[in-house]
Amino acid sequence: MDTPARQPDPRDVAAVHEQLGRRPRGMRRVAHRCPCGLPDVVETSPRLEDGTPFPTLFYLTCPRASAAVSRLEASGLMKEMTARLAADPELAAAYQRATEDYLARRDAIEELPGRPTAGGMPTRVKCLHVHVAHALAVGAGVNPFGDETLELLPAWWERGPCVTVPEVTAPRTALEKEEQE
Repeated sequence: MDTPARQPDPRDVAAVHEQLGRRPRGMRRVAHRCPCGLPDVVETSPRLEDGTPFPTLFYLTCPRASAAVSRLEASGLMKEMTARLAADPELAAAYQRATEDYLARRDAIEELPGRPTAGGMPTRVKCLHVHVAHALAVGAGVNPFGDETLELLPAWWERGPCVTVPEVTAPRTALEKEEQE
């Protein structure tokens, strides 16, 4: 298990809270920022605070991006991708490598019993949100279905930030307290 991530910036936590409409669970860090500057993908701990396993390492938080991905899911895209996966050995091999990348990154934090995957990896495509989040977090060329889905999405950031982040005052460090006294 690696060392715990440093606490996320309180402004980022507040932004993700606004995006999700609830307090983020297991948030370790911002894994990708939208062009508007707000988080759109967070990295989560493999276990929630209560110890519950949470295999989703990268979580898409932007409601506009998430809604656009949901529309693609509703169109039947996952079924079509899964069919292509079964018929194309090269695509299957690339998807297997994406699975291994995802698991290696999560296992570097903490291994979960049984090494559960996310998004249907590696035998089917079950959740495009997971694949988009993975592709945004690690960059193009790793997750073929994440890359493909990103190409189909509209520019969700063009209307500006998806949420208004409330003003957050970060806790003062001991040095800051000393300087003010």
